[in-house]
Amino acid sequence: MTPEQLRAELARSQQQVADMAAAQEEFLRAVSHDLRAPLRHVTSYGTLVREVLGDLPPEVVQGAEVQEALGFLATMDQSARRMGFMIDGLQALVRTSRVPLRLQPVPLADAVAQARATLAPAEAGRAVQWRAGADLPTLQADPALLQDLLVQLLGNALKFTRPVAHACITVSADAAPAGQVAFTVQDNGVGFDLARAGSLFGVFQRLHRETEFEGVGAGLALCRAIAQRHGAEVSATAAPGAGCRVRVAWPIGAPSSAQEPLPG
Repeated sequence: MTPEQLRAELARSQQQVADMAAAQEEFLRAVSHDLRAPLRHVTSYGTLVREVLGDLPPEVVQGAEVQEALGFLATMDQSARRMGFMIDGLQALVRTSRVPLRLQPVPLADAVAQARATLAPAEAGRAVQWRAGADLPTLQADPALLQDLLVQLLGNALKFTRPVAHACITVSADAAPAGQVAFTVQDNGVGFDLARAGSLFGVFQRLHRETEFEGVGAGLALCRAIAQRHGAEVSATAAPGAGCRVRVAWPIGAPSSAQEPLPG
């Protein structure tokens, strides 16, 4: 194959990748938008049915059949709200894939402090010990996307340390090979079974029951997408009852492998 043919084949392959990425992004955008209307109908008509049942005579409302129907409506409403949060997660992923990167030096210590301020309501009433390393690196990053990543990571640490009497969350620099800097977010929360961690960063993947911890399993998928946009990598280790450690390896300087926003 001649050099010209190789270049032509490479161009065709790159165009196919771009077309597939655009089709996937368009699909996610359509799904996340078009599902809103029927979801609104479910929640609004559920409210109307409750109002109709509430107008019945008291002795009828207190009957077993009506009470059972009200229970069904409560489950339907809860499921509809969960689906709404799942759509929010899809839309966040779409936005992350599309927004242009505005790279600049961001001191990680400042970004962590800002994320903690955002999460202050989730920490209210708790005695959480925060530890931040004095040698946290400065990252070449999009400030808004880095903030989203940190809010997700620190928010998870707050959430999964709720059952712990003395919660401790540490953000520290970590050893990294040449061309990278790394940091970790470590907590002493409930952890998880590492054998089940293969799908940890997948969309809507959960390692704990919803009755134990809220969420739809989109946060870590968002973290991975943000890291990949910057040419970074994110991984996690944990053990049941022994907390979780999330490590983020970030390229130094302008990340040549950073992904461009999807076309559209």
